[in-house]
Amino acid sequence: MNPEEKFNLIKRNTAEIVTEAEFKKLLKDKKQPAVYCGWSITGKPHVGYFLPILKLADFLKAGFKVKLLLADLHGALDKTPWELLAKRYDYYLNTIPLMFKCIGSDTKNLKIVKGSDFQLSADYSFDLLKLSTMSTIHDSKKASSDVVKQDENPKLSGLIYPLMQALDEEYLDVDVQYGGLDQRKIMMFAREHLPKMKYPKRIEVMGPLISGLAEGGKMSASIPHSKICLLDTPEQITKKLNLAFCPEGQVEENGVLALMKYVIMVLKEDNGKEFIVERPAKFGGAVKYKTYQELEKDYAAKKLHPQDLKKSLAEELTKLLEPIRKAMKEKEKLVKEAYP
Repeated sequence: MNPEEKFNLIKRNTAEIVTEAEFKKLLKDKKQPAVYCGWSITGKPHVGYFLPILKLADFLKAGFKVKLLLADLHGALDKTPWELLAKRYDYYLNTIPLMFKCIGSDTKNLKIVKGSDFQLSADYSFDLLKLSTMSTIHDSKKASSDVVKQDENPKLSGLIYPLMQALDEEYLDVDVQYGGLDQRKIMMFAREHLPKMKYPKRIEVMGPLISGLAEGGKMSASIPHSKICLLDTPEQITKKLNLAFCPEGQVEENGVLALMKYVIMVLKEDNGKEFIVERPAKFGGAVKYKTYQELEKDYAAKKLHPQDLKKSLAEELTKLLEPIRKAMKEKEKLVKEAYP
């Protein structure tokens, strides 16, 4: 795979790359660059997490070293109870590798890192204090505003959060950070402030936010009916999709179509398979889609009914999640302890 092919692979299904010129130069100059993606261990991972998982799989295909940061301390800074951190870390550590397995990704160059393993070191702590002297409350609050839950009287922890995320780029020794578009302000904070510490600014790659199944807003771990959890049963998946906001012909802010675009059709297209919607003959019979664009076109033209799409999507998600449910059946105690 040449640099241009690598760039096109990474760019697909992204919202922004800061900057594309820097990224192209990196691909040309460095044989095996490194990227990291950080997840604060707060709510239960859901099917929306397959979007970043699939993107990290693209980075792996493009020859990157991939570091997935399970940020336990960030979880505490974002209101996860301290006494639950260890269990939530274990929950993520058990489920996330299964997601890579479900999509058939080669994880030879994937490393999962626990945040507190390096964020409590003397050097990191010194740098965190040093960076705090170069950061204003205004800039830090602004940087974290789309990520950290902030009350009218916000906790100091929310201001520390973006400083740590900036330093993580340096301490994980990466060239690129990948995250959702909601991370943009923190990423720009890092690009501005790391050079003040005599550390190089990194390239920031941002993915889109998947619309939730409820009307309005993104798919969120804190809104139960907006998402499908990794351990949901086939019955729960079907029920949630049947209730999902999915107006006939409406493409924008449609969580059902978002799952098709960023998860199911990526897997289908990459594996040369078709997405099949089974319908009675009186409603047009079975229809097959090779690309998401074909599916969206039919949906927008009202040639594909929401209920038929939901039924087929439920079947696909049930198959996709089955290995995770099966593997986690023996760990019901961990699930209950992590999310009492």
